[in-house]
Amino acid sequence: MEQGSAREGVRPPYAPGAPAGTPVTGRVPEQLCVGRSQDAERPGGARGARGEHTHGEPPAPRVVRHSVRGQVLEALRAALVDGELIPGQVYSAPVLGARFGVSATPVREAMQQLATEGAVEVVPNRGFRVSERGPRELAELAEVRALIEVPVMFRLARTVPAERWAALRPLADATVAAAAVGDRASYAECDRAFHRAVLTLAGNEQLVAIADELHRRSQWPLVANPATRRADLLADAAEHTALLDALTAQDLAVVQALVREHFTGADV
Repeated sequence: MEQGSAREGVRPPYAPGAPAGTPVTGRVPEQLCVGRSQDAERPGGARGARGEHTHGEPPAPRVVRHSVRGQVLEALRAALVDGELIPGQVYSAPVLGARFGVSATPVREAMQQLATEGAVEVVPNRGFRVSERGPRELAELAEVRALIEVPVMFRLARTVPAERWAALRPLADATVAAAAVGDRASYAECDRAFHRAVLTLAGNEQLVAIADELHRRSQWPLVANPATRRADLLADAAEHTALLDALTAQDLAVVQALVREHFTGADV
């Protein structure tokens, strides 16, 4: 079993875009983002400047520990959200494996999973190309998510007692914390965790699984806009808090307005 030196449950202390070792204040309480892979943490390491990656030059090294395939998959998903894996660029499994400190096999397996999700495409004898997405695809995903989630949230707003909504407060707070430090990958995880927790109250596991997959796909960066601005993250996180307040108060008019706005402007 391949294993790195990172301690269980500990993320490297550095901020996105900063050199390794840069302290982070107000770091996200990631344990609150339930629903993440329980056997995989994001590997750590320095990040290069955006736009400097070329073929065969993936993101800077991250330390990978046990449960290698899941670990690498989580790391690659984080790199996609962060824009470290650039749309249109081709990355080879051996080179990525060298950066992670593992063999090419778990990287290739993780990339195959991402290929089934549409995040990358296989390039024979070269590796994997990060899919290029435009605004239309993002708008279509937002529309489908709204068709699924909005009616469910309206129904839950009428039936779920206030104490059940209050229990979700730490998840909303976690999205705010991630947005405050501009950690896009952690924000993506906490954002999905909040939505999963809301939808789980409907008691339909298939609904939760489908909505979560659509949500994950909506978080991949666009070709022309690889990085979501911190201000946009903060605005989105604020909507989570306001929505939870309205749900707790059973203010249906405010819930309706916030939910529609949340999906209309969904770009994270």
